[in-house]
Amino acid sequence: MSVLARSVGNAFRNKIRTAAVVAVLAVAIGLALAMLVANQAVGAKVQELNASVGTTLTVNPAGGQGFEGGGEPLTSAQAQTAAGVANVTSVVGTKALRLQTATTGTTATTQQGGFGGPGGQQGTTVTTNLTAAVDAGTLGNRNNASGTTGSTTTQPARALPITATGIGAEVDSTGKALDITSGSGLGDYTAAEAKAIVGTTLAEKNNLTVGSTFTIQDKTFTVAGLFDAGTTFGNNAVYVTLPEAQTLAETPDELSTMIVTVNSMENVDSTKTALQSALGADKADVTQGQRNLQTAVSSLDSVKNISLVAFIAALATAGLIILLIMVMLVRERRREIGVLKAIGARNRTIGLQFVLESLVLVALGSVVGAAIASFASGGIASALISSNSGTTAATTNQRGGGLAGAAANGGVPGGGGFGGGGQGGPFGGANQLLTSVTASVSPGVLAAGIAAVFAVAVIGALVPALLTARIRPIEVLRGE
Repeated sequence: MSVLARSVGNAFRNKIRTAAVVAVLAVAIGLALAMLVANQAVGAKVQELNASVGTTLTVNPAGGQGFEGGGEPLTSAQAQTAAGVANVTSVVGTKALRLQTATTGTTATTQQGGFGGPGGQQGTTVTTNLTAAVDAGTLGNRNNASGTTGSTTTQPARALPITATGIGAEVDSTGKALDITSGSGLGDYTAAEAKAIVGTTLAEKNNLTVGSTFTIQDKTFTVAGLFDAGTTFGNNAVYVTLPEAQTLAETPDELSTMIVTVNSMENVDSTKTALQSALGADKADVTQGQRNLQTAVSSLDSVKNISLVAFIAALATAGLIILLIMVMLVRERRREIGVLKAIGARNRTIGLQFVLESLVLVALGSVVGAAIASFASGGIASALISSNSGTTAATTNQRGGGLAGAAANGGVPGGGGFGGGGQGGPFGGANQLLTSVTASVSPGVLAAGIAAVFAVAVIGALVPALLTARIRPIEVLRGE
């Protein structure tokens, strides 16, 4: 009988014990694989966040913050100055507009309250034939009311303005690439061309598709594409090229914000200082986008480390189980080993028999463990993440800020004037980042995990296999 056939037969010699060993191994292996899947998912999320916002700085006019802000607007000359700062790879200027639905025989009035443009800048109000996709409701009417503190006069219902942003590249107001779901971008974002990208919610409200037209300040614009910002409010928005927005606002050469990208995370702090110095503290405020997500990323890193430690611990547990089982089997089969050695079997052949037997048990346990990991990895990842999300959400809520909310929500357009970006705000908070991590079991991750399990199993089986060399046939047979 071959060594392989004898090993497989020995693995099933005691079926009850085999079933028990496989069950215990399946739990340990399943836990190890689930932790590996969670580790990979969280690691991918951290890389995504670092790549999207980790090297982004936002420049606002000094003192500018929504309707209550002040200061002087930014200019194209300042954008050129920013582009010349060391380690800056790109500077994207934006111009905020608020599109107010025109009504027959009336002129749109400037909206009061917190409806600002990107980065908290107050946008210029212009008219459009579009209808906002978000109803004002109680909060909208309350925010739009002005000069009514202490007054019992009933204010008329007002329509919310539509966020419009003139931008110099195919990114949103936080620097994150636009998610265009149909159609295309605007082509040359630095050219004055009557094309626009419309949010899916706004497009649905106004029955717009790619190729449809609408008007802003009596000028006809063609829908080049539709984008999805991930929220109803974020999709109540329009993007046009920067020169078009400046023309519509009748403020040529003015910028609402600048999105500055740094070449690496290591240079963000020094570049922020250099940028602030180059532009002047009295002219511009430079904010560091990734600081608003630092707590969330730290929590994700913590989960990643915990899952890695748990994976190693589960892997070591599986190895220990194999070691104990094989030691027990070697002791049980001392007589069998002695007889084999007496008839000329080599120690290497006998040791290989026990290694193969352990691999059979591990293979069975891996099959069941992979099934367990497929069902349990998502729940385990969520449990690990939720243990960190409470503190992260609370910290983010304290920091607030329109840009923080927009960045935490994946870069929702038109963030500014609302202020709080924490959980419960229009943009959500860092808690949404944590709960948005999806743990999916991929064949590559499973293969890597199972390979690690087999490696540990071989190590665990070699120790008892080597013990067979110490068994002397004469002593075993004499005892019989």
